[in-house]
Amino acid sequence: MKKMLLTAGFSFVLLLGACGGNEEDTEEAAVTGDGQATVEDGERVYRATSCFSCHGADLEGASGPNLQEVGSRLDADQIRTVIVEGTDVMPGGMVEDPEDLDALVEWLSDQK
Repeated sequence: MKKMLLTAGFSFVLLLGACGGNEEDTEEAAVTGDGQATVEDGERVYRATSCFSCHGADLEGASGPNLQEVGSRLDADQIRTVIVEGTDVMPGGMVEDPEDLDALVEWLSDQK
């Protein structure tokens, strides 16, 4: 019984963390004046959309998979598809702004 309550509590905390995010932080994760996404933008989007709550602060994985070498396993189009459509356990559509999505995909693609 304790195990079930602990699991339910932990799941609830993860759910709240994944749904979090500050709209101001998301707006900061724009592109540079020339329209090019930067590495810093991708990392800001990662943090602002609370991806870290499942994938870890350093991409090391937590309840979600390790993303430290995701760019070696998936190309940019595959990464984009996972973010947009989600998976069995990851919700899709967490990044709605196209520029933020581009920045996040570029940053994750560089993780090799």
